[in-house]
Amino acid sequence: MPDSAPPLTPALFLDRDGVLNEDRGYVYRWEDFRWIAGARETVAAFNRAGWLVIVVTNQSGVGRGYYTEDAMHDLHARMQQDLAAAGGRIDAFYHAPQHPESRLAAYRHPDPPLRKPNPGMLLQALQDWPIDRDASFLVGDKPSDLEAAMRAGIRSVLFPGGDLMAFLRAEDLLP
Repeated sequence: MPDSAPPLTPALFLDRDGVLNEDRGYVYRWEDFRWIAGARETVAAFNRAGWLVIVVTNQSGVGRGYYTEDAMHDLHARMQQDLAAAGGRIDAFYHAPQHPESRLAAYRHPDPPLRKPNPGMLLQALQDWPIDRDASFLVGDKPSDLEAAMRAGIRSVLFPGGDLMAFLRAEDLLP
């Protein structure tokens, strides 16, 4: 008898800066990090409903030499610790440190396939996880987030700021 594929799970894809945390420009230190109102509660609600929660974030600050990938990973670890205290978790972080104008050759690319509006991070997540593409959606705060989702075949919604949970409730998108 052939092995059966794992059941597909819906995923909530979230941009980071401007959706999960206040976009203060190249946030990489915990002391500069501020959660968006309702963000932790949103992540926990989707976790409880059995959804995957996946962050897809351009991090050109790495490519520009403002901070290291290690510093970014440290921040993500602190986010996870803080989320755990609120009953939530992020299942995966995908990041795109490349940038066309990077000062660092290792991160310089004329059109980075992972960097939104390109769909690379979303396509990689779809490969890595048993995601139900049709039931999933992305929350972004920029047109480039929505374009990446469209190019990956995932519906999306533009978050205008404010309280993330209240916004998703008003859009009838909470599980």
